[in-house]
Amino acid sequence: MYKLSPSDFAYLYEECKLCYCLKVKEGIYQPSMPMPGVFAAINTRLQGDLLGKNLKNISAALPDGEVVKQEGWVESIPVPETSVYIKGKYDLLVKNSDGTHTLIDLKISQPAVDKIEKYKTQIGAYKFALENPASSEPIKISKVGLLIFYPDTVKFQKGIAKIDFPPKWLEIPCDDTGFLRFAKEVDALLSGPLPAECEDCKWCKYRHVGEQLTYGSKGSSNNELPF
Repeated sequence: MYKLSPSDFAYLYEECKLCYCLKVKEGIYQPSMPMPGVFAAINTRLQGDLLGKNLKNISAALPDGEVVKQEGWVESIPVPETSVYIKGKYDLLVKNSDGTHTLIDLKISQPAVDKIEKYKTQIGAYKFALENPASSEPIKISKVGLLIFYPDTVKFQKGIAKIDFPPKWLEIPCDDTGFLRFAKEVDALLSGPLPAECEDCKWCKYRHVGEQLTYGSKGSSNNELPF
């Protein structure tokens, strides 16, 4: 069984299938830069201040419902007809008046509509895990979407810089069939041979540059270590 992290779908999976397979199958991670502390601080404070509040009271443009959980870990049963399962941490869970829930992914980013397509598999994976958990009680998700914050204006008052982060709601159509189709696509990739390198992947290029700098002067080829 392969564990799939939904946070990998929007970037790593789309950017380089080889690097994705190396991470999932071999535990080989791309080198990564830590997120600047200011973004982590903003994200934590935004989420913490939303807990227990009705989104409609924050902004009329947001869906109606109370935020009941933040940064919750989920693990799913195996996705049907595959050898993969979902494990990861979602951002916000909102309880609706009809007893169902809205699943929200919080982003600090520009609120462009292309984010819907980019993140639909990530949030669809969390939805599947919540509705099909490995051990806990299932939670019915009737709505999913992105809650996006992006700095707008800044004011300086009494020695304090106050930045406006107006919330923007982008609802993502629930597509369970589409997610299952995507999960089977990922399963087929992981079950087969390692894919070719991506020509645009900077980490694939980096591997070869490192080989050339390290071994090139010793007369070794890219495929042979000088032992």
